[in-house]
Amino acid sequence: MYTKKNYSIKRMLSWTRRDLFLFLLFSTIPVILYEVLNWKWLHLPWLPIGLIGTALAFIIGFKNNASYGRLWEARKIYGGIVNASRLLATMVNDFITNEHTIKNRNEDEFFKIRKTIIMRHIAWMTALRHALRIKKPWETTINNKSDQEVMKKMHIQEYAFTLEEELNGYLSTTEKKYVLNKSNKQTAILNLQSADIKKLKLEGLIDDFRHIEFKNMIGELFTLQGKTERIKNFPYPRQFATLNLFFAWIFVTLLPFGLMSEFEIIGQSLVKSENTNTAYKLITENFIWLTIPFSIIISWIFFTMERIGDVSENPFEGIANDVPITTISRGIEIDIREMIEDDTNEIPKPHPEYENTQM
Repeated sequence: MYTKKNYSIKRMLSWTRRDLFLFLLFSTIPVILYEVLNWKWLHLPWLPIGLIGTALAFIIGFKNNASYGRLWEARKIYGGIVNASRLLATMVNDFITNEHTIKNRNEDEFFKIRKTIIMRHIAWMTALRHALRIKKPWETTINNKSDQEVMKKMHIQEYAFTLEEELNGYLSTTEKKYVLNKSNKQTAILNLQSADIKKLKLEGLIDDFRHIEFKNMIGELFTLQGKTERIKNFPYPRQFATLNLFFAWIFVTLLPFGLMSEFEIIGQSLVKSENTNTAYKLITENFIWLTIPFSIIISWIFFTMERIGDVSENPFEGIANDVPITTISRGIEIDIREMIEDDTNEIPKPHPEYENTQM
């Protein structure tokens, strides 16, 4: 049966296939030199190689913990955006009234005010998404061909459409022109939101207390925005990332030289047994060739863990296991537009949930 688990294993092997070819080459050459050309001096004691492997395991574990911390923090930040967005929608519904105004508004006018604020908030999430998808020189997809292949099979909204295209319908023409002329577009949108809320206060549609609460909400959105920008713009320290990879290649290169002598010792002990079976003797006399598959397996485990740390340290890059900010933002949009009783025919549908879809 073809299960999701089998598909994940297949995808993992495909993702690391270039490394597997290198491991095959690195493990085969020493064995051929040792066994075929009889370079019996070409081996190393296992103890120092084992010590290197132990140290490497600790280093990779430290990196993966730190990388997962960045990924989990990013997910918590977007969880905060979800909660703040829903709270903003309830504030827009309940705080804007005729209670303190001189000129009363009807329900249609109130709905227009509420929808303007909500649509501007969605524009803020859109601008933030696009800012987080900008490629940085330290991200893995800049240089890694396997990651580039994975991304080609995915539909990433921010790479398929420009910010200008995605802002259509969310901002007025004047606001859109203002935002696109700024370097930090998400900050510009929050600035517009603050100015509009101040206008509501001056018109008496909200009182001082409610104005302060709206300002606190904008402050919370600035805080969440700043947290995402910190993760995006400050990479995992390069000295750790570079040394991890360097140490991993040292271990992979030395590994077959240590395994050869170990497998030869095992083979020689088996040859001395009294078993006369021809197949058994053939296996024991060529036991050293097991160095190749075991070297590949051990190298693959270490390198795959190293690669997982690499792709986890940049949670907004767009790799399959990153935080799905496009899908989350669409879910928020649906929630808050339904909360203000927007036309259901105008509310977009959720992104489909299947492999290689929106991030």
